[in-house]
Amino acid sequence: MTKPAYDLVIFDFDGTLADTFPWFCSVLNDTARQFDFRQVAADEVDDLRQLGAREIMARLGVPVWKVPAIALHMRRLAAASSHALFPDVEDTLQSLRMHGTRLAVVSSNSEDTVRRTLGSAGSHIDAFSCGASLWGKAAKLRAMARQLAPATARTIAIGDEVRDIEAARTAGIASGAVSFGYNAPAALLALNPDRIFIDFRDIQEQLLGLSGS
Repeated sequence: MTKPAYDLVIFDFDGTLADTFPWFCSVLNDTARQFDFRQVAADEVDDLRQLGAREIMARLGVPVWKVPAIALHMRRLAAASSHALFPDVEDTLQSLRMHGTRLAVVSSNSEDTVRRTLGSAGSHIDAFSCGASLWGKAAKLRAMARQLAPATARTIAIGDEVRDIEAARTAGIASGAVSFGYNAPAALLALNPDRIFIDFRDIQEQLLGLSGS
């Protein structure tokens, strides 16, 4: 059996396992009106995908003190909505587990929403740590690595945002980035993550040496 590249893989949820960016765009301006920050024009979206969370907040005029309330509001909206997984998520999770990789999810979203969206794919996940604050992922990643892997284990966190790469590095683990989520590929590549993936078949190829064919 192929030896996996990592003993533990920790996935982000929004924009990584689940295709929630279109939903996010659909609720953003209503949220802006409710919390009194600047709305986003359709032709601004691509530019915003080049920016980190702090830069986006500055661009839209979101004060830090409003972030917890906005995050709670977005989690409630997400809980009332349906979200689709990206293609090949369940097959990839199953393949990783079959090859001995432990799997976890660390997310800013609620655990109920994550589990509901994953459905049967969630059976392959060893542990969940949800409800992370905007910049609270590093501590959750570090705690998850301690929970599921020995100190010598090879661990990678895979996400779709600049802050996911930053959190992995702060936690002292490898960083992986998917090119199909919230941040644009160029913004992710600028931070030189340990690995970048174009889809879930690519995750299988890189982490297990499997082509998925």
